[in-house]
Amino acid sequence: TLTQKKYALDLLHRVNMENCKSTSTPLATSESLLRQNGALLSTDDSFRYRSVVGALQYLTPTRPDITYVVQQICLFMDAPLDTHFQLIKRVLHLSMSHGTIHFGLQLHCTSQHELISYRDADWAGCPDTRKSTSGFIVFLGSNLISWSSKRQQTVSRSSAEAEYRAVANAVAEASWLRQLLQELHRPSPPATIVFCDNVSAVYMSTNPVQHQRTKHIEIDFHFVRERVASGALEVRFISSNDQLADVFIK
Repeated sequence: TLTQKKYALDLLHRVNMENCKSTSTPLATSESLLRQNGALLSTDDSFRYRSVVGALQYLTPTRPDITYVVQQICLFMDAPLDTHFQLIKRVLHLSMSHGTIHFGLQLHCTSQHELISYRDADWAGCPDTRKSTSGFIVFLGSNLISWSSKRQQTVSRSSAEAEYRAVANAVAEASWLRQLLQELHRPSPPATIVFCDNVSAVYMSTNPVQHQRTKHIEIDFHFVRERVASGALEVRFISSNDQLADVFIK
């Protein structure tokens, strides 16, 4: 079991929140983070904001449950507002309260070497730029070994495009892990499974015809198609209720 309890306690002491109360979620579901919704922090408070955000980033390797919200607060490092600072305190209330401070990753001894990935996307989720957020997780057998929550660099013109870009990110990570396992003389089974809850994205991953609606994502299209055609990877549909990567996009 990998935990960072001492690191979390040190961070709580550093921000004078040793006795903070717990909260159930790291981010309010009814609120949107905006760049123009609050007052700019002073120079000293801005320095504290960046310092605490940087410290929280070092906590995410054992706390995937706060990966999304840490990614969100990192977006406002250049000009943080008081509302963003309140969000940091909420994260500390959740991730480092006495009820969850011992949370971490549990790794099991297993003979299973198959790679299974779940990926999801939040289409146009950013209210300021309308860019989407991609998230994925990768399991080696029953062990969680890789995860990500990242803002896409371009604005997607459709939900299918946003979902397919998320598939491409998951495929890139899975391909790298397959190569790593091979170098460690523990090759994974023939095909890595990527679960996707968007039918259009699943269809595009196996359809060799380049449709007009997919020309603006041509690189990602051929990147995924090449690996599916080689048999190294499969993209399968999964219902949204069973999509484990959902926690990394909202």
